[in-house]
Amino acid sequence: MIFTPSPMLLKLLYTRGSLRNTPNGVAFSIKNRLDTVRFTRLDYVQIDGERITPEHIALDLGDGDIRPAPDVLSRTPGGLEFLVGHSITFYLTTTALSEGLHGVQVQFAADPFGDLHVEVEDSIVNQSTNRTRIPRQDADDYAEAAIQERQHFAQTYTGQEFEHLKKYSFDPHMLQGNCEHFVGVAQIPLGLAGPLTVHGEHAQGDFLIPMATTEGTLVASYNRGMQVLNLCGGVKCTVIGDAMQRAPVFVFDDARGARDFSKWVEAEIDSIRQEAESTSRVAKLQYIDTYLATKFAYLRFNYSTGDAAGQNMVGRATFAACSWILENYKGPGIRHFYLESNFATDKKASQINVMRTRGKRVVAEAVVKRDILQQRMRVTPEQLAYHGQVSNVGAFISGANNNGAHSANGITAMFIATGQDVANVSESSAGVLYSEVTKEGDLYLNITIPSLIVATHGGGTGLATQNECLRMLGCVGRGTVNKFAEIVAGVVLAGELSLGAAISSSDWVSSHEQYGRNR
Repeated sequence: MIFTPSPMLLKLLYTRGSLRNTPNGVAFSIKNRLDTVRFTRLDYVQIDGERITPEHIALDLGDGDIRPAPDVLSRTPGGLEFLVGHSITFYLTTTALSEGLHGVQVQFAADPFGDLHVEVEDSIVNQSTNRTRIPRQDADDYAEAAIQERQHFAQTYTGQEFEHLKKYSFDPHMLQGNCEHFVGVAQIPLGLAGPLTVHGEHAQGDFLIPMATTEGTLVASYNRGMQVLNLCGGVKCTVIGDAMQRAPVFVFDDARGARDFSKWVEAEIDSIRQEAESTSRVAKLQYIDTYLATKFAYLRFNYSTGDAAGQNMVGRATFAACSWILENYKGPGIRHFYLESNFATDKKASQINVMRTRGKRVVAEAVVKRDILQQRMRVTPEQLAYHGQVSNVGAFISGANNNGAHSANGITAMFIATGQDVANVSESSAGVLYSEVTKEGDLYLNITIPSLIVATHGGGTGLATQNECLRMLGCVGRGTVNKFAEIVAGVVLAGELSLGAAISSSDWVSSHEQYGRNR
């Protein structure tokens, strides 16, 4: 790590709301949100006007073992390793604080940053001791005893007996970083569709498709679409774009300050890229889009992130880049800075993602033969193409982010099965569907998914059943994320074909009556 954290960023180390009175004084926490460092020296902590030296400070490194600060820092040569994402709680032997706002300062040193100074304000508030709390164990919250304690708590609190959610087949410790307060599992039915013949640049061959869903007819409908595509030679899939964003905003006194800043960012892109990429072996900063409004400068950092979806990766990289910007920009003063401005539209559908890509931009296309379409789907190419025109008007006047039928169905079922971040369906479901009747009288069908956020590494992809489903698709290991994206796009096209034909031929309701009703 080569960047120097600015005072504005150093404030983010402090855990807001952690200031509290203890039987022997006062406590608060800091969390490493920068990068793994070595905590080499603690000079002092100052609360309001009182300076507390290390001999009156004890540290808890997160394991519940509270020790004097000098002992903790001296027991490891070269300093104490302070991992990114970890917290340290400071226990100060001092007078208890009154309710209200107090100034907190921490002066310390960390390698490779050097001397650092955190200065914030936090409040002492009167907290009720009668608040119901979910049980947890600081030492090992994924141990069987901790899980059983929560299960008993849930049953006692609700007055219900839970038989099925307690049953699982994996070591709960593998869930660290994926699920807090683990109490059991929600079993979601998993069906198979396909095989689907995919002609991609990365996915080539026939793939069994795992789909996790509780919606009747969904697997059957996608399976029907895959059969028809296979009879017509399969589906051609292509990844045409790749970008994951973080979008900080810088606030100035006026519009000219924001404009001048944006020009400076454009001129310093090489230095900014070096800072951002210093945080990761994988993340690569491709370009920065600048958007100006009122006195704000919105910077949309665009990265490639390898086999990971990359939201956390690009947040860390952008954090480093913005720290360098705050230290080195000498123009009109930056009044405020926020790492995320809502302009990356994380977990939200947006027009900018449709236009500029978020995640993978992937296209699936196929030519469906007239005779096969009529025999298997009971519609003609002309019927489906005209139905598409009518649907386009409906999607337009409704303000939908998709002019297709139901891309979210197939994407969600595959996301749940393979351990994707399911909330990303909000962006990933955006689609641009196009069809035309060819001169031979067949149906050309195409869907562009402009913001498909997928991963084959990290997140939930390494969990037990989720990893098995990725292995079913051959999408485990380095360099498989584009293969997975192409398969997902092919599945989406199969679903569009099947449901579009079902609506056009009036089979939609009868199919749900046959397959989708619980009897």
